[in-house]
Amino acid sequence: MMALDKALQDTVKNVPEALAAGFVDIESGMLLAVKTVDSHSPEVMDLLAAATGDLFQGPNVVSIENIFKKMRGTEHDKRHYFQEVIVNSDNLVHVFLRSKANQAYVLTVVCRISVNLGMALTRARHSMPACEAAMM
Repeated sequence: MMALDKALQDTVKNVPEALAAGFVDIESGMLLAVKTVDSHSPEVMDLLAAATGDLFQGPNVVSIENIFKKMRGTEHDKRHYFQEVIVNSDNLVHVFLRSKANQAYVLTVVCRISVNLGMALTRARHSMPACEAAMM
């Protein structure tokens, strides 16, 4: 997991105003690794993986994906419809990116609200291949 730790450390360094980056396996519900510039309680870390799983594979999300896939004639495609989720809170921007190499993996990046969203998204996307390679 040292390669994943390094990839997440680079993500925090390279994504503007990033405060944290984590890599989640939403099938197992595990937070595989996390790098933060601040400390967080174990309860928050435990909930990160569960919340990420809910965002991408909660029952309502899966239902919506299935409807969209059916409308587009791709209902037999194993690839998920939703690939990225951005959540803005009062002080933070949370970017969630599903891995193209393994749909069960999600990179999460947390930035200050003042971040240029386009740059944060671009740099987070740029970080994904290193995280994916670390899991091979």
